[in-house]
Amino acid sequence: MTDTRFNRRTALIGGAAALTTLATPGILRAQDVDGARRNSSAFVTQNWQDHFDTLGKGAIVCDTASRAVHFWNSNGTDYRVYPSSVPMTDELTRTGYTSIVRKKVGPTWTPTANMKRRDPSLPDFMPAGPDNPLGTHAMYLTWPAYLIHGTHDTRKIGRKSSSGCIGLYNAKIQELFALTPVGTQVRVI
Repeated sequence: MTDTRFNRRTALIGGAAALTTLATPGILRAQDVDGARRNSSAFVTQNWQDHFDTLGKGAIVCDTASRAVHFWNSNGTDYRVYPSSVPMTDELTRTGYTSIVRKKVGPTWTPTANMKRRDPSLPDFMPAGPDNPLGTHAMYLTWPAYLIHGTHDTRKIGRKSSSGCIGLYNAKIQELFALTPVGTQVRVI
């Protein structure tokens, strides 16, 4: 009887160990996907030289595939990566080159006509504050109605959840806002 119990226990423990090893999610292991090395958070490491000729005042790459914002300062000594929300659909995603033309602490929000068509319950205007979808800080791009901004709704970060903008946690947009001068070049991919 002792041998039977020992054998069952051994089998159960061994089986559980094997199952755990086999079932370890791929996201926990670094892996090569489409030739790009991805880490546990699924961010793809970017090099500014792959996107810009020079750093100028600084550079930002908004990677909609990995849902990350990459920042480099003007001399390349400061590189930071932030998790972000991205547009809900490809139709709402504008890609290409732009730059930061204005920055605002405590932004107000006016939904676009397309946003109002998709959701008629949206207000015509929202002042700065805890209910404002632009969060605490916003950086405006040369493209009208496209911004890099904060959000009070932290569930949106890491998801396809915006109407075209790139969203960051409020603490992270505050940090990026302080680092980023007007004129910083931006590429959305």
